[in-house]
Amino acid sequence: MSASPAGSRRPENAGAGFTASPQLARALQQIVVDLVELHLQGKQAHWNVIGHNFRDLHLQLDQIVDEARESADVVAERMRALSAIPDGRSDTVAANTTLPAFPEGELSVSTVVDLITARLHATVDTVRTHHDQVDNEDPATADLLHTIIDSLEKHAWMVSAENRSL
Repeated sequence: MSASPAGSRRPENAGAGFTASPQLARALQQIVVDLVELHLQGKQAHWNVIGHNFRDLHLQLDQIVDEARESADVVAERMRALSAIPDGRSDTVAANTTLPAFPEGELSVSTVVDLITARLHATVDTVRTHHDQVDNEDPATADLLHTIIDSLEKHAWMVSAENRSL
């Protein structure tokens, strides 16, 4: 047994840690699913974008793909830390994503900019939809979501600027 700051002793099992409720686990699972789907759609766009400024967007898509993959990993590992079980299998992702399907084939730079911007915003919407519930139950996990929102919104701004003009 270890002594608490007040000097009282806690039982051995008192240090088992926080466990996610089923609602928290479902919220985080949806976020993982949409981040995995963003990663996959970003890679599809990366492989099939063509046209003026192809190379710049091609490289920027790799940054988005890496960010989505790393964010999915962070949330999934947080789920495991909270005794929840993430599911990133392709059939689970395909059946549960809230992101719209990505078109097949070659796509122009301007089309990909619009498609990826929409997917970034959709993923942020998923995170924001679940944020308050997550924050009420586990502020530490909500802090992770803040970082993800900030990063994805920055990517959305930077990608969407490609199609903007004065």
